[in-house]
Amino acid sequence: MSFDRSIKIAPSILSADFANFGQEIQAIEAQGADWVHVDVMDGHFVPNLTFGPAAVKAFRPHVKTVMDVHLMIAPVDPYIDAYADAGADVLTAHVEAGPHIHRTLQAIRAAGMKAGVALNPGTPAEAVAHLLDLTDLICVMTVNPGFGGQKFIDMTGKIRALRQMIGDRPVHIEIDGGVDPSTAPLVAEAGADVLVAGSAVFRGGSVSQPEVYGDNIRAIRAAVSGN
Repeated sequence: MSFDRSIKIAPSILSADFANFGQEIQAIEAQGADWVHVDVMDGHFVPNLTFGPAAVKAFRPHVKTVMDVHLMIAPVDPYIDAYADAGADVLTAHVEAGPHIHRTLQAIRAAGMKAGVALNPGTPAEAVAHLLDLTDLICVMTVNPGFGGQKFIDMTGKIRALRQMIGDRPVHIEIDGGVDPSTAPLVAEAGADVLVAGSAVFRGGSVSQPEVYGDNIRAIRAAVSGN
């Protein structure tokens, strides 16, 4: 997994057909997805319950790009090895999920994964100022985490602050929440390079009509490039 700052579209399979994950993953990748985003929720840290390590391990054989696993759980540390074993390429933990995020990021890297840290809308950029050399990705939440399909919260000021803070470090800025062709240009201009999109990618399509996924992905990409 090499580093570059080109725009990457990471469809969230939280918006996919839950009865057909394997084919859904194959369809979005065939239609131009750069990464596959997996939202893990515990019903405790956030008010929703989704996938555990066994489900993520079942997704892995279908993912040929990058499996980007976002843990919206607390605590995180007891589960790091399980998600490493499940095949996560990137494992992201919330800075708000526990008292020792520095230790958590060290453990994620030690388990052989890229380490991400996520910030809820109410958490300032400065919360990760002393974590940048342990971090491969910063996920800026542009909704309050827990459910798909929420309205975008403008965090462009935070994104710009993070981009300046990162400097020339090889750290991605990922945006999660409400990304669509109208909001993607705002966050990309501010410095984001990984755009998580759930309903904006999956809306209107299916494994029998995967070209709709491609149209939706291309619409986001075109909005960012201005074409």
